[in-house]
Amino acid sequence: MALYAQQFFDDVIELPLHPYVIVGDALYASPQPNSPLRLRIDFAPTIRHSEYDGLRLRVVHPEQGVLDIAILRFADHGTFARRDTARDLVPGRDGYAVIRDWHAQSSQPPWHGADGTGLRTAIEQYAHFWFPPPAVSRPAARPVAQPTPVTSASRTR
Repeated sequence: MALYAQQFFDDVIELPLHPYVIVGDALYASPQPNSPLRLRIDFAPTIRHSEYDGLRLRVVHPEQGVLDIAILRFADHGTFARRDTARDLVPGRDGYAVIRDWHAQSSQPPWHGADGTGLRTAIEQYAHFWFPPPAVSRPAARPVAQPTPVTSASRTR
């Protein structure tokens, strides 16, 4: 079963990173124009096959390779808090704060019920650190007109 990555990134995370493209189960973004750095976001696997407990963010340079990796866990960002509460799942129980793509017959994507607000905020903060917005150029300050000094001779005329 596919993770429906395009839907996940478009509908759940709703990132303001443009341009970006989804290839397989990964998002590739170029958040800063003319920068060689790229951001890759994919699902972070657990030790179980086809089970994921967060998102893995990587900053990639075309010549130097991976510069940084960060893992954003679903549990840390409340992504499945409502779903897990409804299923009576708590930390330490099997299935808590993970998605699995084991069930091909399911009509819902494996991340159904996810709340991407916490993840989106964390991704935006991470991207802002690695891809700061370009400095806004301000017009040069015009010199302020200085008052003409008044001498005592000019006052008596």
